[in-house]
Amino acid sequence: MTKKIFVSMMIALMSVSFSFAQSTTTELEYDPTVCWDGNDTSDACYEMMEAFPAPGFENITQDRTTLSTYSFWRVGPDAVNLFDGPGGNVIGQIPPGFNFVNAIDLSVDGWLQRVGGEWLQRSDASFVEASYYTGLLLPEDWQYPFAEILDRTGIYASLQPGEPGSAESGYVTRRYEVVNIFAEEFDSEGNLWYLIAPNSWIRQEFVSKFQPIEKPEGITAERWVAVDLFEQTVTAYEDETPVFTTLISTGLPQWGTNEGIFEIWARLDRDAMSGATGAPEAYALQDVPWTMYFDNDISLHGTYWHDDFGYRRSRGCVNLSISDARWVYDWTAETEPDEDGNILNEVYVFSSQEYEDET
Repeated sequence: MTKKIFVSMMIALMSVSFSFAQSTTTELEYDPTVCWDGNDTSDACYEMMEAFPAPGFENITQDRTTLSTYSFWRVGPDAVNLFDGPGGNVIGQIPPGFNFVNAIDLSVDGWLQRVGGEWLQRSDASFVEASYYTGLLLPEDWQYPFAEILDRTGIYASLQPGEPGSAESGYVTRRYEVVNIFAEEFDSEGNLWYLIAPNSWIRQEFVSKFQPIEKPEGITAERWVAVDLFEQTVTAYEDETPVFTTLISTGLPQWGTNEGIFEIWARLDRDAMSGATGAPEAYALQDVPWTMYFDNDISLHGTYWHDDFGYRRSRGCVNLSISDARWVYDWTAETEPDEDGNILNEVYVFSSQEYEDET
């Protein structure tokens, strides 16, 4: 046999093998129930995990306009003087607190001008880069839960529920990575674990779980969002169909986000937020983007001052990344008005499991 004929035969065999593998993968439908008995050693379970290592959903487009044109700076926490110009006269102060400004002029060395026109010394402020995190568009046939990694420390997955992390698992956590959930098991101490890959179990508190819910009684809007306080997720629905989901940050125990059904009563492309002036918990935030008020002064809004989505961080509002808030803002704007010309979007705040809500 000549070398040319041998190579041709090998290419043909490789093509047949690849076609077979492609055909097998195409014919296999995602069905994690083959693993839901907690047994990841079955051939069917391994085949499922190998064929579907991750959900593969599409991320939304980043809101590059806001991320590139806004310039957010933290000032304080002590009181900061405001000037009528670089090196000019003091005309006011930003009181002590958790304060941020949107800079509109950085052309003068050592100074910045904030929205409103006042100037402050650059040494009294520090630039904050907003999160570029984005949520996921959901396919019409989505029905099985998946998870997103919250852990930042890079821990190994465990070989079995309740065991310490092990390098033998071959899996190390990566913040915001999206993974399938193939099985759920409780360990001997009652902690919940998720099987996310062969011989790779992750404790519940290191991830947020995304799962669809039925449209609650009392929701009359066609477009509504479900805020899960336990999982720290929000999911947008068109009637019964989930179309988008992402991580959020809701109220800390002392400022818990209220459960219930609410109407979005105001939408602003940017809004200033402040409160508790003079108190230790005082805050003042310029130009909070893509704000949607639903429970009095509580809102869904873009957040530029942290990247801790998946953990509670707010004073009651629902913090989203800037890009995610922009998506929800635009999506709610597309709601068809009723016969009276009113646009109705609703927010359903609930907790899928019991969670701590006391100081």
